[in-house]
Amino acid sequence: MAFEPPQRLVRALGETAPDGDDWLEKLPEAAQQAVALRELTVERVQVPGGRSSLVVLVRRADGTPAVLKLAPPRFRPEAERAALTHWDGLGAVQLLEPSGGEGVLLLERLHPDVSVRSLPEAKALLEAAGTLRRLWVEPPAGHVFETVAERTGRQAQAMRATASERAEVGPLVAAAVAAREELLAAPPEERLLHGTFRQSKVLAGERTPWLAVGPDPVVGECAFDLARLVRDRVEDLIASPSGASITRRRVKRLAESLDVDQERLRGWTLFRAVESGVRALRVGRPQDAELLLEFAGWL
Repeated sequence: MAFEPPQRLVRALGETAPDGDDWLEKLPEAAQQAVALRELTVERVQVPGGRSSLVVLVRRADGTPAVLKLAPPRFRPEAERAALTHWDGLGAVQLLEPSGGEGVLLLERLHPDVSVRSLPEAKALLEAAGTLRRLWVEPPAGHVFETVAERTGRQAQAMRATASERAEVGPLVAAAVAAREELLAAPPEERLLHGTFRQSKVLAGERTPWLAVGPDPVVGECAFDLARLVRDRVEDLIASPSGASITRRRVKRLAESLDVDQERLRGWTLFRAVESGVRALRVGRPQDAELLLEFAGWL
């Protein structure tokens, strides 16, 4: 079978690929090798799939359904492997092999076309928040995961660079960076976090109704992880005449339901929305940038 990467993946990787990166060119051969090594039977490539990896629905030699995932090194697949190993299926998809080729993960098969996002909004937020709570555990001793301070430090540097060239985003960038500095000055207890959690990252499963997939794990405070969930369905929020008040109520409701400080959640929501908006602007997605930066202005 030819492993043609979905166009969504091709476009997304093209936005972020460093010069000389040939991962996409080598992907079809790497996928063939990974399938042959594990004696897998391929059903189909998941389309449209994600923005950072190729996802292939397969069956193992004994007929068990599984998922083969291949991701480039810059998306830290080995950190994902380490986090999934630590969670051991609690709240997250189960890793089916402890080690494998670099950037290759064999995972429990969930229902790839059924995410929490398919539920009504209030129910979706409730189920997503409950899943996220199960992931917030102590990180393993001697872990090598990136910290929130490290990740957001790199992001803040890139945000400032963009603001120096695009004056219109300067005030929001300044507010977001100031919020980050204040939040990091006195951080609460650290936990292992999903890192990129949102409704579409929670899929229906068999052994439990909902399980998280696709972590980009990081160690830090829980409010950082919850912040991305606040802006889920941002298009609907922007389209609503009461979007700003809905957003503020959502911050309050999520903070209370997960025992997170409301102001810290608001601060990280601001930082993450501005960072995503500025990044979208930088890679040539002005419509996404406009939505995200308008949302950030409500905070």
